[in-house]
Amino acid sequence: MKTIDHFLIPYSASSFEDLRRRLERTRWPDEVLHPNSRYGLDRQFLADLCQYWSSGFDWKAQVDRMSAFNHYLFRGSHGNIHFLHAKGNGPHPMPLVLTHGWPGSFTEMLAIIPFLTNPDASGFDPAESFDVVIPSLPGFGFSDRPRTEGMNTFRVADIWVELMGALGYSRFAAQGGDIGAGVSTALGLRHSQHLIGIHLNYIPGSYRPFTVTGPPLTKAEALFSSEAAQWYDENGAYAHLQGTRPQTLAYALNDSPTGLAAWILEKFRDWSDCDGDLYSRFSRDELLTNVTLYWMTETISSSFRMYVEGRNSPLHFSSNEFIRTPCAVACFPKEITQPPREWVERGFNVRRWTIMPRGGHFAAAEEPELLAGDIRAFFRDLRP
Repeated sequence: MKTIDHFLIPYSASSFEDLRRRLERTRWPDEVLHPNSRYGLDRQFLADLCQYWSSGFDWKAQVDRMSAFNHYLFRGSHGNIHFLHAKGNGPHPMPLVLTHGWPGSFTEMLAIIPFLTNPDASGFDPAESFDVVIPSLPGFGFSDRPRTEGMNTFRVADIWVELMGALGYSRFAAQGGDIGAGVSTALGLRHSQHLIGIHLNYIPGSYRPFTVTGPPLTKAEALFSSEAAQWYDENGAYAHLQGTRPQTLAYALNDSPTGLAAWILEKFRDWSDCDGDLYSRFSRDELLTNVTLYWMTETISSSFRMYVEGRNSPLHFSSNEFIRTPCAVACFPKEITQPPREWVERGFNVRRWTIMPRGGHFAAAEEPELLAGDIRAFFRDLRP
């Protein structure tokens, strides 16, 4: 029995008070003189932010802000999935599922919602509006935490089809970055009959097209393979640890809010288009809302499991696998890795390839208007 129930975001004053006390008792490590980013997150920056977190951050106000949207629980065959549902105001809104990644959450998608549901407010055609569905991945936020193995991107894609069907959407559009790009890719591989199109702002790191037959790698493809390997060698320790020993790391981060913030915010600093200045892209409240969501729901451990599942079920295409569903790719300049178009076209039916002027890995939060504009443009010709 699949049901959908209204969901109220919980607030616990005692839980937030416990968080404040833990922050005040942080035992800070030493650091080298004049550290650079290769050592990790700057201690003074983190200490200042944690001081604000414990004494100035208003979690209740953020809960109220998130609660301005309509939240629900989908009770399906794989557990409960939290999702946000925002209806478009146009004559025939297109259903669109937006999938977040790690270390983000549904909160990173909030800024893009009005550009998709209410385009006429920004001077665009209301006929290009969307019914936006933003689920929390299993193990993230208010969705259930999987207790058994196997909750990979393909299983999530199955759940998304069930969820969208329960909402009355037999066919829908899909968009995502990071893990969300992997889920959108899995939708294209396994559920193309339900898809209108796929829009990606990231190519999944495990994506490997079938290259045994077909043209040899181009110079751009060979260079990308070399650069991607170098990036993972210099920056991929987090993914290796989360994908091989997630439980050991979780003991520390589930117990220390300062450690949790450091682990998450380092990625926001390194992967966004901020040149090392986080506050040039995100406010303190935006950053801490995402981190506090992980803390309050105790989901840092369960969020890591998607990395284990990604290693167990990578997106390695076989000889008969090709996504024929129309696909668009938005290339943001500060994305962590960006393959050339010909590499992507070996596995995707790429109809649109946009080079963005600015933005990074967290495109929906960094450049919501740019990303929404590209989504609208791509799906314009795919509307009935």
